[in-house]
Amino acid sequence: MQIETIVTTSFQQNTRVAYCEKTRLAICVDPGGSAGVIANFINRNELELQAITLTHAHLDHVGGVSDLHKLFPAAEIILHRDDEDLYYGLPQQPLMIGIPKPALASLGMDFQPPPKLTRNWHDEEFYGVGDLNFQILHCPGHTRGHIVMFEKMERKIFVGDCLFAGSIGRTDLPGGSHEQLMKSIETKILPLGDDVVVYSGHGPETSIGAEKQSNPFLNGTYELSRGRFL
Repeated sequence: MQIETIVTTSFQQNTRVAYCEKTRLAICVDPGGSAGVIANFINRNELELQAITLTHAHLDHVGGVSDLHKLFPAAEIILHRDDEDLYYGLPQQPLMIGIPKPALASLGMDFQPPPKLTRNWHDEEFYGVGDLNFQILHCPGHTRGHIVMFEKMERKIFVGDCLFAGSIGRTDLPGGSHEQLMKSIETKILPLGDDVVVYSGHGPETSIGAEKQSNPFLNGTYELSRGRFL
């Protein structure tokens, strides 16, 4: 599996194009924006975009879906059903985080209603992309419908905003739950193996083993109730 990271939007979100080298089939994980840049990479490398795969539906992860879908109308668009309200409510998301309506256009956040989803993710399903086979794991907590995509043979996982190098996803937005997120990380992600490379929605790559050792939310050095490091 080859992976290209394209950092998009003012949120510095990691959009990724992952593809099978043998078949040239590709997926775009979380196109937050920069559809033209994504399309140029796909076309330049003679890839076939099979699907737009979404870990969750926050605006910085789905803001570029419409433009990318116009360029690749045959590509599937897949999201967990529990995030459909966020996805179809994309035009209202900036207002929900306090951005005034008159400022939307200048910030590039005057979103139009996104295209219809092709289908929904299901927990524990497998999704093939050429010779790649991704296991889909429902990991709520950052949002209700958050999923991660694990490729067992490649030992790589796309975790969206569940887990970061040195941190975890925020849980103070609608649908968020710290307890759910920690359960998702501890029962769905950490057991996959210390050697697994973690591709987060923001920031650098890391590994499950590194986060077990150094992430304060996972090694017991952060006390949530007091909001401080021990």
